[in-house]
Amino acid sequence: MILRAATMDDADALLAWRNDPATRALSHDKANVERHAHLEWLARSLANPHRRLLIAERDGVPVGTVRADFINGVHELSWTVAPQARGQGVAKEMVAMLAAQIQGTIRAQVLRGNDASVQVALHAGMKLLQEVGGVIYFER
Repeated sequence: MILRAATMDDADALLAWRNDPATRALSHDKANVERHAHLEWLARSLANPHRRLLIAERDGVPVGTVRADFINGVHELSWTVAPQARGQGVAKEMVAMLAAQIQGTIRAQVLRGNDASVQVALHAGMKLLQEVGGVIYFER
């Protein structure tokens, strides 16, 4: 697997992954994202010096995305796996790869019931801090 910087050419795949019903069900924001709003978000994300938006590829095929937002001295991680790549260890591998590149504190927030993402956070070396209001907080 490799991680590469996302570009505007990834817009369609990122939007499809984001709007996938299984992804939305386990996301903080469950609303369907419209294309114009997504393109604006992606352009802002790519221009943001405090955000790393990466695409994971296996054999040249995009299989997921992982993001690190640097806020108040902490890297907040989030991730999504392409529907066709679920159940193959993609999230564990790509999140661990990014976490290994980051010096300092990393965090993640996972909704209660998203057992796969709990395992991803733990695999990346994060420890459970607390659960508040149905959100589980992790940190390394």
